[in-house]
Amino acid sequence: MAIYIDPPTWPGHGRMWSHLVSDTSFEELHSFAAAIGAPRRAFERDHYDLPEERYTDAVRAGAVEIGSKELVRLLTAAGLRRPKHRPGPAATGREGVPDEPTGGASHRRGGG
Repeated sequence: MAIYIDPPTWPGHGRMWSHLVSDTSFEELHSFAAAIGAPRRAFERDHYDLPEERYTDAVRAGAVEIGSKELVRLLTAAGLRRPKHRPGPAATGREGVPDEPTGGASHRRGGG
């Protein structure tokens, strides 16, 4: 029952990005993201794309810092991983969020 964040090492739109995930549920993730002011449009399939300048805010709020590979392992073990090629429970796989995020970069790096 935790929220995790990887380092801001993913480039996109002239910025560096982190991924914010839950090891419990999307509800927990959405609640945490809302509490730190992350817009819902930053949610992409199974994570939030968080810009580098918001990384410290997330950690101060309780997000656990881990590496990107460990983040994917935790997400997969929790049964919450939604690879781009396989939609989630909703038809879009994104719980009603538009297909193209406004800030994230992971949709361009081939694995999200």
